[in-house]
Amino acid sequence: MRDLKQLVKAYDVRGVVPDQWDESLSRAFGAAFVQVTGASAIVVGHDMRPSSPSLTRAFAEGAAARGADVTEIGLCSTDQLYYASGKLDLPGAMFTASHNPAEYNGIKLCRAGAAPVGENTGLADIRELVQSWIGADDSVTIPAVDVAPGKLTQQDTLRGYADHLLGLVDLTAIRPLKVVVDAGNGMGGHTVPTVLAGLPLDVVPMYFELDGTFPNHEANPLDPKNLVDLQAKVKEVGADIGLAFDGDADRCFVIDERGEPVSPSAITALVAVRELARARANGEEGATIIHNLITSWTVPEVVLEHGGKPVRTRVGHSFIKQEMAETDAIFGGEHSAHYYFRDFWRADTGMLAALHVLAALGGQQGTLSALTAEYDRYAASGEINSTVADQADRSAAVRAAYASLEGVSVDELDGLTIAGDDWWFNLRASNTEPLLRLNVEAKDPAKMADLRDAVLALVRA
Repeated sequence: MRDLKQLVKAYDVRGVVPDQWDESLSRAFGAAFVQVTGASAIVVGHDMRPSSPSLTRAFAEGAAARGADVTEIGLCSTDQLYYASGKLDLPGAMFTASHNPAEYNGIKLCRAGAAPVGENTGLADIRELVQSWIGADDSVTIPAVDVAPGKLTQQDTLRGYADHLLGLVDLTAIRPLKVVVDAGNGMGGHTVPTVLAGLPLDVVPMYFELDGTFPNHEANPLDPKNLVDLQAKVKEVGADIGLAFDGDADRCFVIDERGEPVSPSAITALVAVRELARARANGEEGATIIHNLITSWTVPEVVLEHGGKPVRTRVGHSFIKQEMAETDAIFGGEHSAHYYFRDFWRADTGMLAALHVLAALGGQQGTLSALTAEYDRYAASGEINSTVADQADRSAAVRAAYASLEGVSVDELDGLTIAGDDWWFNLRASNTEPLLRLNVEAKDPAKMADLRDAVLALVRA
């Protein structure tokens, strides 16, 4: 019997189609989602992967068989699905495997108002229920229930999504900008033309054709090799800015006019300043900004300088969203270019972050590199992965080498973080692979490099 623990991860469902899952399992997930959440109606959408339409329809049929009305919004980005969940006040299911290769697909689930569904908030219950419906021969049998089946209806939410975002950022008075956008053949090619239409922007599109086989490059801008084409195009056409979206277009990476990547920490700080100013204009002083513990020290410094309250969290969207709900934070940012907004149901939307950057850049005459220099105060290593046989042993070796040094602080909020006066590093174990992930930052580039190399030597010994 297939083990769904390989398919159902901490935050979503993700695996190879049809080897790990198919329409029969998707139908079961739809039924289980309705049964666990008690929903009487849900909304579903999907990305451009070849397997997405049939998997989505099977899920909708399974949900309808359990009595739930299903609103199908068709092709959409993940944050467009979150918009629909928030606006319609319905639980939602987004079919996507984000930046994974073409043979993968998955489901991101949320409760009404885009509230997250993770392992501890319903996903484990859904997995166990579906598991109970799988026979020894891997056949799936969903028990019948005595309810009237729900209705399936279609609704277009793209214009509403765009209007909602544009209502949160004023771009009407910006100067004309040349913007290169690399959609990576993902859902940015679906959303960007509608969102940016009519603005004073000369948009140069790259790979806008929706193609879930990703013929040009992986739709994963976190990997530097997937930014090369965009960097070259920005310089070739003399653009003011470049934007790169991942496969489901919920993350956005920014390239400056020199073709250089702008750190997601710098983007977090820039957007935080703008959101704090907007909150003050609405009479809200000392608003909270969330940042995870491997964003740059620049972020909390900038938040404090602009009258905000920085709150540090573990890495991962479930922790960010939970902390945002508990603190009523107006904005949150992660090193991975996930950006969360209170006015977007505390969900992540790379498109809204991109609009903030365009508004900031177009609202003054300087270059993007000059604008973001204030938010890039430290030298950072980026995340470095090391394959290790014993994660705990290597972490203990690093702790032993640094924890007793004079003037350092140690915390274990998420992995091991050790900090000095002008440097810090974090070492975290992967939950799914035999990896240790290292992030290092220091005021001085040479200090950062020395510290990075010394810690890596211990990790890889």
